[in-house]
Amino acid sequence: MDIKVSGRKTTVTDALRAHVDEKIGESLKVFDIEPMTADVVLRYEKNPSNPNPAIVEVTVRARGSVIRAAEHGADMYAAIDLAADKVTRQLRKFKTRVVDNRQQGLSAADVAPVEPVADLADLLIPEDDDEQLVRVKEIELTPMTEEQALVQTDLLGHDFYVFENSTTGLVNVVYHRKNGGYGIIKPKLEVEGE
Repeated sequence: MDIKVSGRKTTVTDALRAHVDEKIGESLKVFDIEPMTADVVLRYEKNPSNPNPAIVEVTVRARGSVIRAAEHGADMYAAIDLAADKVTRQLRKFKTRVVDNRQQGLSAADVAPVEPVADLADLLIPEDDDEQLVRVKEIELTPMTEEQALVQTDLLGHDFYVFENSTTGLVNVVYHRKNGGYGIIKPKLEVEGE
């Protein structure tokens, strides 16, 4: 099991690295498969009014799927503990859903092929660039069902997920609603003869 720890504008001490290896390593044992890698980014938010400035972001890659978790804490050790708990919950959910899909003949790679990212810190937007378009990402749309897209939305921890609907062949977007539940955006199909 490979755990890569990096700090963003902070130094990663040996004690922090050992704590990450212990806590995140324990979390990863929930779904003990190979190959599995984890990228952990430690950083502090510079807002003095924030009671939880320590942030831990964890990205786990397992058999073509990505599971993400981010947690805030009063100090880095507390944030690591919270992130480890969240990763455990996410991996249990993933394991349950992947096992269910496998019984239906789908592999985890069919559900979510993901392009590798060399450094997690490259994906983060600097605080002073909030108002600018700083990145354009081209995605490869994989045909999947709406249920599979919901699974990916949960596992990635995103508010939305863009996918090709395997039933219609059209691009759809699944999103989390503010008041709970999910929504789906589909293109309007034109009726012939109009």
